[in-house]
Amino acid sequence: MSTHLLAIDVGNTETVIGLFGGEKKEASWRLGSVARRTSDELAILIEGLFRLSGFEMSIVGRVAISSVVPPLGPTLEEMSIRHFGVAPLLVGPGTRTGIVIKYDNPHEVGADRIVNAVAGFHFYGGPLIIADFGTAITFDAISAAGEYLGGAISPGFGVALEALVERAARLPRIEPSAPSSVIGKNTVNSIQAGMFFGYKGLIKGIVGRMKLELGDITQVVATGGQSLLFSGDEEIFDHTNPDLTLIGLRLIAERNP
Repeated sequence: MSTHLLAIDVGNTETVIGLFGGEKKEASWRLGSVARRTSDELAILIEGLFRLSGFEMSIVGRVAISSVVPPLGPTLEEMSIRHFGVAPLLVGPGTRTGIVIKYDNPHEVGADRIVNAVAGFHFYGGPLIIADFGTAITFDAISAAGEYLGGAISPGFGVALEALVERAARLPRIEPSAPSSVIGKNTVNSIQAGMFFGYKGLIKGIVGRMKLELGDITQVVATGGQSLLFSGDEEIFDHTNPDLTLIGLRLIAERNP
């Protein structure tokens, strides 16, 4: 019986897939976002993930998609129609979200940022700041009335680390981590210290400036693939919700029957 929702969040680096039975997330998976994949290739990958987790594709009755990679939106739409037998909800201009967008040009706002805003306001109310740690780190501001006000974008932690290693011949590749001291005793520790504490300062600075405009009662939530690296800092974050985007897709699907 087709009772489940398949939520697909396509980011620049990774695609996150969630399977919902009602409000409950029953499974989630991550794939690399490869723009040249065909609809058949994506179907094979998703079917394999389903089978490994003990699910049949026939349980999917709805598909909701958020994509910031333009070529993959139509490909996933074709996959949904051909292999799930349903036309998906592709979040974009005209989608009923319940969020008023105050951006100068609402069409410029990434679908993932709007989806996050829907889930963030649903769970935590406003005013709210959402920090999404992905290829970029996006900071989005939601008003007390649930309006999407805008935000800030900075290079993601992984992107900056890759750029540093690629442009400096003698620096090694390292795993992102939170070092105990800002004074590194070797090259690896020094890179980790510079990246972690540098980004922590960036995050704290942007969140602090946003709070000056939104008010001291503003809550801050962290989400995204690398959110756990920084979200333990209670001076900055009130909440951590790695599934915020997937849950936002579920909520938007409910508002667009």
